[in-house]
Amino acid sequence: MEERKIAVLGAGSWGTALAISLAKNGRNVCLWGRNSSAIEEMRRTGENSRYLPGAAIGPGVSFTDDAKEALDGAEAAVYVVPAQAFRSCLEETRAYLGNGIPVINCSKGIERGTHLRISQIAEQVDPKLRFAVLSGPSHAEEVAKGLPTTLIAASRDMGTASYVQDLFMSDSMRVYTSLDVIGTELGGALKNIIALCAGISDGMGYGDNAKAALMTRGLREMARLGVEMGADRNTFMGLSGVGDLIVTCTSMHSRNRRCGIMIGEGTDPEEATEKVGMVVEGMYTTEAAYELAALHGVEMPITEQLYRVIRKETTASEAVRILMGREKKHED
Repeated sequence: MEERKIAVLGAGSWGTALAISLAKNGRNVCLWGRNSSAIEEMRRTGENSRYLPGAAIGPGVSFTDDAKEALDGAEAAVYVVPAQAFRSCLEETRAYLGNGIPVINCSKGIERGTHLRISQIAEQVDPKLRFAVLSGPSHAEEVAKGLPTTLIAASRDMGTASYVQDLFMSDSMRVYTSLDVIGTELGGALKNIIALCAGISDGMGYGDNAKAALMTRGLREMARLGVEMGADRNTFMGLSGVGDLIVTCTSMHSRNRRCGIMIGEGTDPEEATEKVGMVVEGMYTTEAAYELAALHGVEMPITEQLYRVIRKETTASEAVRILMGREKKHED
């Protein structure tokens, strides 16, 4: 009996890489994207030349620009669209989801304006969805090549988390499970803020000491807000916390770090975002995290200074001066 297909919704770099990985794992994958010409090019060439050049997609992946076709008969729906587009995409495709199939989100971010995590958006759209989030340190370029990668599958239902674990587990991908959806989502979203800061530090030529400090104190900020919002502090010491933080703050694959480097070199934040050529989720998450910190009464000085730099209320140099000149305190 032929195995039921997996629908991957979102044909950017990460969606394409996951489609490649699932197909190598013996899954029948249908990759959906809105851009008809891009989908047709991928079908013709077997490559996503814009977002993941050089990575062969292979025969196990089919392509469509029709969401209904992608989801028809699907065993699971893997959503890999930008966080700010998740709500509209889920609303558009909800009617095509098979009854009770897992909805797996693989994007990282917080919705602007509402301050909602992706799981909360999903619950608003349909409280009955079987939802899981797949997160962790994972550059699309490396996953597409089959390089060793370790992720975390989180759901409030362990059966769903275990299903996602089995779906993605392979010789090159190890997946752990978790019940802490809040911490897993916040870790994946908030680390992009610190990656932007690490990039700015690199762009300003501040060296390894400064970046190590940003990563360490940034992790404290992430955990501080996360715990206040109901997350398990230990989650931030794992793959979706410190693991994802390391990879996004140190690699040139990280679009958030690349954007930060340009800002640190003097490029206007909006221009830097455009030059990256893909969604820089940290630019949106910074605003959401700044507002969430205020709502919850949580101190996040690094986030606050980045927010002011992005809004052009201060310069990167002045932000560093303010952070280094804060009052003396015990390390918390």
